[in-house]
Amino acid sequence: MALGARRADVLQMTVKQGLKLVSAGMMLGLVAAFLLTRVLASLLYGISATDPITFVGISLVLLAVAIVASYIPALRATKVDPIIALRAQ
Repeated sequence: MALGARRADVLQMTVKQGLKLVSAGMMLGLVAAFLLTRVLASLLYGISATDPITFVGISLVLLAVAIVASYIPALRATKVDPIIALRAQ
């Protein structure tokens, strides 16, 4: 922001970087979960190990938590005065 970036740009950039990491982790986790369905099948009762509703639901919950977890610090970062942040560096 000290170099002319708008608050919305900083907020968008920060949230986007956080979501890139989360999406990579979610993809790896989903692949690992599908590969471990035989182990999961012995631990689950009442649903199949490859239940698509469960996989989609958990992915959406994790995505929502990730959005909030990256949005709140990004919002705080946009409220800091750029001059004070530069002096601290």
